[in-house]
Amino acid sequence: MTRSTIAVIDYSSGNLRSAAKALERAAGEAGVRADVRVTDHAREVVAADRIVLPGVGAFGDCWRGLNALDGVVDALNRTVIDGGRPFLGICVGMQLMATRGLEYGETPGLDWIPGEVAALRPGDPALKIPHMGWNALEPVAPRHPLLEGLSADAHAYFVHSYAVQPRERAHVLATTDYGGPVTAVIGRDNLVGTQFHPEKSQSTGLRLLTNFLTWTP
Repeated sequence: MTRSTIAVIDYSSGNLRSAAKALERAAGEAGVRADVRVTDHAREVVAADRIVLPGVGAFGDCWRGLNALDGVVDALNRTVIDGGRPFLGICVGMQLMATRGLEYGETPGLDWIPGEVAALRPGDPALKIPHMGWNALEPVAPRHPLLEGLSADAHAYFVHSYAVQPRERAHVLATTDYGGPVTAVIGRDNLVGTQFHPEKSQSTGLRLLTNFLTWTP
């Protein structure tokens, strides 16, 4: 069995080691030979078989942090969009896949999933912002391979005040309810992103990461 290289991009946003450890565990339990590397180098992004972009904090700060890495945004576009390598965005890493973010002004994103990242506005005024805690996932039919094998009552752990609003409904792979539907998973082609944190979502997150490691878009 060949070894797969997973690049977890380090742009000083969030606990990257937690994501890396969760990927290593998922690989081990699935019997996948994976070399998980936390990196801020464009050449390692280009060489990777799969790419993971985590993120915690404000959209603008994360965008500036990612762009501060020499050649990494260009490497992402060449490797993921042109090269078709499987990509997973997590939390703000998912939000950066959108056209723009509206947190503290307007900031451009990668524009891989047309749409914008806007503030959560729950229909129930009693619900607090940020949305923090466990919520049920509601996959959109037909179920995406990333979500295969999840239990009917699968819950995931969310911490966010903003959410992606894709222009095309086909790019929404799962939602959750927080005073109305909130985008929980997005994707197209070789791209997927989760608003929740798989590395904090116990069995649900582990299954999702395993699916990502074995996914052939």
